[in-house]
Amino acid sequence: MTPRRRIVLVGAAALIAGIAMPLVVKRVLNLVWLYGQRLCDAGVPGVRTACGAAGSVVGQLSTLTGLVVLLIALIGIWVAGAWCLRPVSDLAGPIAQVGPQNLGYRIRPRGNDEMARLARAIDDMMDRIAAGYEGQRRFAANASHELRTPLAVQRTLIEVGMARSLTGEQLELLTSQLLETNERNERLIEGLLALSESDQGLRARLPLRLDEIAGTVLAGYQERAEKAGVTVQSHLVPRVVMGERVLLERLVSNLVENAIKYNRPGGTLTVTVGREPALTVVNSGQVVPAEAVAGLFEPFRRLARDRTNHSGGAGLGLAIARSITQAHDGLIAARPAEYGGLRVDVQLPKAP
Repeated sequence: MTPRRRIVLVGAAALIAGIAMPLVVKRVLNLVWLYGQRLCDAGVPGVRTACGAAGSVVGQLSTLTGLVVLLIALIGIWVAGAWCLRPVSDLAGPIAQVGPQNLGYRIRPRGNDEMARLARAIDDMMDRIAAGYEGQRRFAANASHELRTPLAVQRTLIEVGMARSLTGEQLELLTSQLLETNERNERLIEGLLALSESDQGLRARLPLRLDEIAGTVLAGYQERAEKAGVTVQSHLVPRVVMGERVLLERLVSNLVENAIKYNRPGGTLTVTVGREPALTVVNSGQVVPAEAVAGLFEPFRRLARDRTNHSGGAGLGLAIARSITQAHDGLIAARPAEYGGLRVDVQLPKAP
């Protein structure tokens, strides 16, 4: 029985008792008074004296009776409340046993009453918690794997250098490989720190010109784009957003860097700042399958192995961009560009 039905049943019983009790008490008192008065008027020796003494006790008995009735009512209310809330207690028991080892537990209620809706909401919450927990576990495993590979390479190179004497040319090659591996570790750790900071939210919200931030970032990547043979096009309309400058610069930098890194020689990079969306970055790289776009925002997720061999990236660029966008109460979405490559749209709230 649902809590609503239990409460209605208890309320109906209390209403009936409240209406019937005074009538019953009045009827009983009338009967006692009638027969007691007849007995007192009978003239039996000793009865009249007892009737006089009983009159003084009636007031005390009525007070005691009231206290007893109040006590019984309180006990009844307590028992009725516990009975009405029993479905909640039954639901609290299994939930209290849920932990990291059994996040797959679900209540799966039937019906459409209040408890069923509450149980479905709890099941939906458990789905989100399980997804987040699994994402964190997968993130830790991927981060460990990404760090283990370059560290193993570094260890191997050091062991090779210690095992035998090297010529100047071999030593130069060894040190360059160690330096390259170390730079990859630095990029990975920097990306992890940036992702952690953006997940913590904004420390301050200031009105900032997103078009000026995008222009500054593009100026810094102009030389890299020229070396990659990528033509940069920009359409920057004045747009003010509330946020943190460092994170917004990192957002634009990650999108521009990815657009250059995964572009093709002779390709184009178009950056637009406008009303809606606030920021759009389009590149003309290889064809991106539509079903693979959503996964690119996951940490360490790459489209294909050949996308990272030449870039040295850690697969955190779009994950950091998504985290920064969410910290600014915005939305980020991507879809395949019309002639190959990727189009990323960032929607940010307008500054008041």
